[in-house]
Amino acid sequence: MSTKYKATTTDEAYFITITTVGWIDVFTRFNQKQALIESLKYCQTHKGLEVYAYCLMHSHIHLLCKATNGFILSDVMRDFKKFTSKKIIQLILDEPESRREWMLDYFKKACEHLKKERQYKVWQDGYHAEAIFSNKFIRQKTDYIHNNPVKEKIVTQPEDYYFSSARNYAGLDNDLEIVLLDLY
Repeated sequence: MSTKYKATTTDEAYFITITTVGWIDVFTRFNQKQALIESLKYCQTHKGLEVYAYCLMHSHIHLLCKATNGFILSDVMRDFKKFTSKKIIQLILDEPESRREWMLDYFKKACEHLKKERQYKVWQDGYHAEAIFSNKFIRQKTDYIHNNPVKEKIVTQPEDYYFSSARNYAGLDNDLEIVLLDLY
């Protein structure tokens, strides 16, 4: 597997995008979004994940982040995806979900080609990671992350979207604490 877009170093911050298979809008329900936030919190506490910016959209999540304390970001992302895949499937099975049948069928078909036997595949292979190389790049990616829900016309102001660090930067309450950067 190519390492071109993987976070394989231990001392750099990255802009990361993780996407569901088929760009399925999995995260339209509060319980699914909350499961991802709780998983990110776990990674912060137990896996050295430092988050500087994030936005959870319906089919993907953007992160500006870094692994600390000897952890490797690619390992953290692998574990995050593995755990959240199981959690998402469990929530689809256990909670009210009108799209249950077709989503599970899609996730099942998404792993038919895999060599390793799996029942469901929620996330696309790998993830897109770009190493942070300048303050300008940080500002550009943070603006991109925060304006994602505005561009999709979910909200009119970035800080109005609850599942985004735009709220942290605006001094508003948020379930996920982040490391605030001095962006300007």
